[in-house]
Amino acid sequence: MKISVKVKPSAREEKIEKIGEGVFVVSVKEPPKEGRANRAVVDALAEYFSVPKYSVRIISGHTSKQKIIEILQGE
Repeated sequence: MKISVKVKPSAREEKIEKIGEGVFVVSVKEPPKEGRANRAVVDALAEYFSVPKYSVRIISGHTSKQKIIEILQGE
């Protein structure tokens, strides 16, 4: 499954909001430096979808707030 994600780094609290079919806003506490926010997004989505971290992969948008993320379920 592929989803579109808007990331809000350096947020006060971590949360995931579903705003449409396959569209999410992910707020993480980590700053967007050295890939820390990306790792936090992967961790948060893995927990949200109840999959291991290796099943969540950023396909595009590594340096952008808009990302396309692939989530592998039911291997």
